[in-house]
Order: sequence, then structure tokens, then C-alpha cells
Amino acid sequence: MKIQELADKLGLSIHTIRFYEKEGLLDNRHVRRESNNYRNYSEEAVGRLKLIKKFQSIGCSLAELKEALQDHDTNGRTNLQIIDWIIGKKKEIERKKQEYDRMLDTLNWMQEYRTLLINDPQQAQEMLQTWQASSSD
Repeated sequence: MKIQELADKLGLSIHTIRFYEKEGLLDNRHVRRESNNYRNYSEEAVGRLKLIKKFQSIGCSLAELKEALQDHDTNGRTNLQIIDWIIGKKKEIERKKQEYDRMLDTLNWMQEYRTLLINDPQQAQEMLQTWQASSSD
């Protein structure tokens, strides 16, 4: 299939597919050049790109993605090694989640404070004083 058909089928841009090819994530199992130099993508390319999207959805970097695909292609890791990697990835996501929760708490506080400045400036002042007293600890 041509690149546009592949892109449409998977909801990717042509640029993204070419980038993956350039980075070595797609190889001659997935794409071949025709005599007119057009790329022709195999059905294996569809599965490969779905796998790439799956790894990206869990926050894999390009380096992690390359390593995971190489392991997938060569069965380079044992099941226990893969489980250890999964546990590490889950811990990384939990740390990020905690950071986002703190950011949301701060934004919620800011929104409440600014709303109070409009509706009840005295209560906003009290809220600010409470925050200042607690942050000086």
C-alpha cells in the first residue's frame, strides 16, 4: 500500500511514517521501494506502526521504543526482564502522576484564590495569609 493509504488507515501523518522509517523502526519487512522509487508498505507495516503507537501511548522515548522493538524482533529479553521493565515504567508513570497532581492542586488553589478576589476579597486575603503561613514551615 502507498504511504497515504497507510497514514489514513492508522491516523498518522506521512511525515511521521517517514520519520519512523528514517529512524530504523520500519525495515525491509515493512517497506520496499518500487521501480519508480515509490514506497510500498506491507501489511506487516500496519502491525508494526500499531505496536509503535502502543509503546508511545505508555510514554516510551524514541530510545526506549527502539530497544523495545529490537527486543520484540529478536526475543532478546526473558519474560522476567520484560516484567522488570514494565514495573520500572509503572513507577516512572506514578512519579509523573504525583507531579501532575501537585500541579493541579496548585492550579486549583490559584483559581479559587482569584475567584475569591472577585467575589470576596476579605476571604481571599485570609486564604493568602493561610497559604503564606503554611509555606514558611
